[in-house]
Amino acid sequence: MHRTLCLGALAGTAMLAGCASFSADRGMDAVARHAGEPLRKETVALRSDTEADEARDRVQTLLKRPLTADTAVQIALFNNRDLQAEYNLLGEAEAARIRASLPANPRFSLSRVAGGGALEAEAQVALSILSLATLPARADIATDRFHQAQLRAANATLRVAVETRRAYYEAVAARDLAGFLTQAQSSADAASQLAVKLGEAGTMNKLDQARNQVFYAEMTARLATARQRETSTRERLVRAIGLWGSDLGFRLPSSLPALPGRVRTAVSVEREAVLRRLDLQIARMEVAALAKSYGLTNATRFLDVVEVAGISKRVQEPGGDKATERGVGLDFEVPLFDFGETSVRGAEEAYMGAVNRLVAKAVNVRSQAREAYHAYRGSYDIARHYQREVLPLRKVISDETLLRYNAMQIDVFALLAEARERIASTTAAIEAQRDYWLADTNVQAAVLGGDTTGTSPASGAMAAAPEAAGHN
Repeated sequence: MHRTLCLGALAGTAMLAGCASFSADRGMDAVARHAGEPLRKETVALRSDTEADEARDRVQTLLKRPLTADTAVQIALFNNRDLQAEYNLLGEAEAARIRASLPANPRFSLSRVAGGGALEAEAQVALSILSLATLPARADIATDRFHQAQLRAANATLRVAVETRRAYYEAVAARDLAGFLTQAQSSADAASQLAVKLGEAGTMNKLDQARNQVFYAEMTARLATARQRETSTRERLVRAIGLWGSDLGFRLPSSLPALPGRVRTAVSVEREAVLRRLDLQIARMEVAALAKSYGLTNATRFLDVVEVAGISKRVQEPGGDKATERGVGLDFEVPLFDFGETSVRGAEEAYMGAVNRLVAKAVNVRSQAREAYHAYRGSYDIARHYQREVLPLRKVISDETLLRYNAMQIDVFALLAEARERIASTTAAIEAQRDYWLADTNVQAAVLGGDTTGTSPASGAMAAAPEAAGHN
């Protein structure tokens, strides 16, 4: 009967072990659902040479054309090794789920004692009854942890996408600005050479010559700064999309995308953020998992070790008589000094801490969504204002100033002053357009998840205004 009991327990244990298995996609379906679908991009965990080669071919195809923000994001999802490391963590989390879903291994012990012609051999197999009894609860908690890991992997995917978009818009704007300043510096160079010739002919005084030369010198310095920024932003994009070697020759467009005709509405941004932000969902699952852990700890506070053992003993007397004895052993801890109060208190505090963090995060998510939307709408209005008002008026002023200079109605200083203002306005317009696309990216991050600590959109065009005023 005892042997039947032990065999039955072992068979049940083996059956439970057989129920736990790894998923075919290793948890990536949730990543695709929470990150790939909103981004409209493919998410792939590279776990073999074949998958890596296929991703490499896809990247090469995308690199044949000038990058857009979308193609840059797709390349990053294929190529960013930090993101692939996050997917590896997801694989580790699934392994932990499987491990937690299995019953504790049975413990075998064998002993053999001989002396005075007597021989005693004992075999024992022990199973943790408490572990088997709490297996469903532990498996449920492990499943919640695995789902948390899936959301973390999806959030990491969104973060890489956000970082790539920011790097892309920064790089294209820097290239656009460097191109514009190259043209402006070329014009300043021609004006400087003309000023030198006029000075040698005695038709331009020293003051105007110096003004012309300092304008050229300033343009040279600004162009050098712009080219340095172009290089640094491009390298930041390279790091985001994970390129190296011959792939570094990828092409970028010469200017940012045009502003959209319509803007987002403010009504749904905050509500969407509360419903869809992945870090908030992770916090909710943390609360649920800790609640289950708290309940399990509370239920097992008095007995956390209960083992049953099947014992078979074979005894041989000095006279040669043999006997076999079988029995059952029970092993458990007596809570004399700790009735589980410390574990229960710790679990309770951990649960309440998670609840407080969830409430705080919900408040922050709502605030971040509102802040991101207001920055988005403000940057759109500023960029649109530069496109519709400032740049057209600046062109009219430039044309009229040039006409008056050619008619000798104004001096060269007025022409240079107008050129400085035109350069400042165009620079501010480029930065305003860049800030809009950065703000648009930040709104997506505030609603879906990822990195919400983006550059303040107000740092570009708004900062250019005092600079322009300083030259007036």
